[in-house]
Amino acid sequence: MLKSMPIIEARSNLTKIADKLEKHPENGVVAVTRRGKPVLALINWDLYESVMETLEITQDEELMSQLAQGIKEMEQGKGIPWEIAKKNLGLL
Repeated sequence: MLKSMPIIEARSNLTKIADKLEKHPENGVVAVTRRGKPVLALINWDLYESVMETLEITQDEELMSQLAQGIKEMEQGKGIPWEIAKKNLGLL
């Protein structure tokens, strides 16, 4: 859920915003605005790290190729059932 907030309000409530995003990360992002235009986004740190990791992965051509190949194989019914995969990985 994206909430919008003027920069003046965000500045005076920064600690409260941080607490709310930490306790309720499902609240998503707070768009900080100046003159009605978004200029900053405040997000929970875990969400930030997740977004950065996703960006790193999508910029890695080899990983993206492997992902595309895996999706293609799954669509063709070539996937391995999770129980067998866990057994093969020694997780059972």
